[in-house]
Amino acid sequence: MTQAKQGDNVKIHYTGKLKNDTVFDSSRKRQPFEFILGSGQVIAGFEEGTLGMRVGETKTITIACDKAYGPRNEDLIAIVARGHLPKDLEPKVGQRLGIHNENGQKIPVIITALTEKDVTVDGNHPLAGEDLVFELELVEIIS
Repeated sequence: MTQAKQGDNVKIHYTGKLKNDTVFDSSRKRQPFEFILGSGQVIAGFEEGTLGMRVGETKTITIACDKAYGPRNEDLIAIVARGHLPKDLEPKVGQRLGIHNENGQKIPVIITALTEKDVTVDGNHPLAGEDLVFELELVEIIS
């Protein structure tokens, strides 16, 4: 039976959890997730965990944060004066925004705190700093 290898287009069902068993994502109620091994479409640890699997095989892998979304970077947290936000925006904690950095690139951020004058935004990926646990099932290899 064929094993998944670099360059293969694979379809996989997964359930992603934090170390405390909190589920953050799952493909189980959707179509299987499809990607090409070696293309950089997924986090490194997910790809490494899929390599060598056979169709129908299931396994659980743990991905350290450095092979997932990296460690949290405190430099990606900023306090922005409310006056810099669009006038029609009513900011709320947990709201996702796109802000522009000094190079004009749009950076996705999440509002984490509010005061009357300021908004605190965090540009870290929500899963940064977390070790992740994935339950994987290889559904199909499309060579």
